[in-house]
Amino acid sequence: MSRAGVHKTLDVSINRKAYRAASGESHDVLKGVVFRLEPGEVGAIVGPSGCGKTTLLRIVAGLDADFDGNIARPASGKLGFVFQEPRLLPWRSVADNVRLAAPLAGEDEISALFAMLGLSGHRDHYPGELSGGLARRVSLARAFAVSPDLLVLDEPFVSLDAALAAHLRSELAALVARKPVTTLLVTHDIDEAIALADRIFLLSPRPARIVGEVRVGEARATRGAKTFEATRAEIAGLMAREPA
Repeated sequence: MSRAGVHKTLDVSINRKAYRAASGESHDVLKGVVFRLEPGEVGAIVGPSGCGKTTLLRIVAGLDADFDGNIARPASGKLGFVFQEPRLLPWRSVADNVRLAAPLAGEDEISALFAMLGLSGHRDHYPGELSGGLARRVSLARAFAVSPDLLVLDEPFVSLDAALAAHLRSELAALVARKPVTTLLVTHDIDEAIALADRIFLLSPRPARIVGEVRVGEARATRGAKTFEATRAEIAGLMAREPA
């Protein structure tokens, strides 16, 4: 807590998250997942498919309260969430989709976001008229328009081709640089985690726990091939210690 009593960090402490199967058996998904993100930090969650990464994000975002543990979110708790699919209302224009999520955002702020994300010419288009990449940009604009204290992204560039995903990663990095916000990202792409995160948390298979943390010390704008190579090697070394 700060001296003014306002919580500024994201503190995650999940002792246990389990699902009950139709047979009545209880299956652990997460166990002993504990970490903290400082204000403005970007954290990336990386782990094998099906280990519980999306479940972890849902708990952090407050969409799943059925777990043993505690989540302390920063400041006023305003949340921006970018799902795997854009989830835009098809009967609303691009501008209206953003305004519905952020009714207090000023027109200048929305226009600046649209300009930064290449959406200025698409304000009056409907989701059905957008490519997959444009729809993802709208979902990013919607999340940033609420001026979140916490931004949560669940594999936001999955299923996009490599060139488009790289371009959108650059736009996201630029947005975070322009409007620093505590951010938690789930990705299956190691290079995406290295490109965007200050810290990378490595999850084990179920029941998932954090088996390692990697800090990416270099500024996002200057990360080059050597940083990627060294970080990949560090991640591979940590994962190799885990039993098969």
